[in-house]
Amino acid sequence: MTINVRRVVTGHDENGKAVVTIDKPFEKINTMRSGNSAATFWITDDMPAEVDVTEDPAERDIDIEPPERGTVFRMLELVPGKDPFMHRTNTVDYVVVISGECVMLLDEGEEVEMKAGDVMVQNATWHGWANRSDKPCHIVFVLTGAKEPKKHLHHDH
Repeated sequence: MTINVRRVVTGHDENGKAVVTIDKPFEKINTMRSGNSAATFWITDDMPAEVDVTEDPAERDIDIEPPERGTVFRMLELVPGKDPFMHRTNTVDYVVVISGECVMLLDEGEEVEMKAGDVMVQNATWHGWANRSDKPCHIVFVLTGAKEPKKHLHHDH
């Protein structure tokens, strides 16, 4: 299974009227070394965000983090049986599990079980996502650029 999503984007025509600018299945799915898949649906470079967009920002290649003052809107598919990729981003992440179940791990081994409908706010903490079930798990993230935490451990993993 892989990410299969219809993406609808709105904008304005030359008269300022609201219109649909994109309405089609989203095709830029990246398969990561872990076997998980990711789709980055939208990227903004600054806040407040530019709304008069002439090029599709999802066509850009981007790492995990958004631009320092920007955002990234993405979906991750965690395949069954994969160990977590432990990492920290300098972001505030809004997280919604939309299907399946997963476990979010923190740096001292604390675990939070999450299922479809659960939400999380991730505040620049060291973490990873594991899928211990036998079905894929789909998670939607909005990452926003954040200030460096006053205290955090530096990990060399």
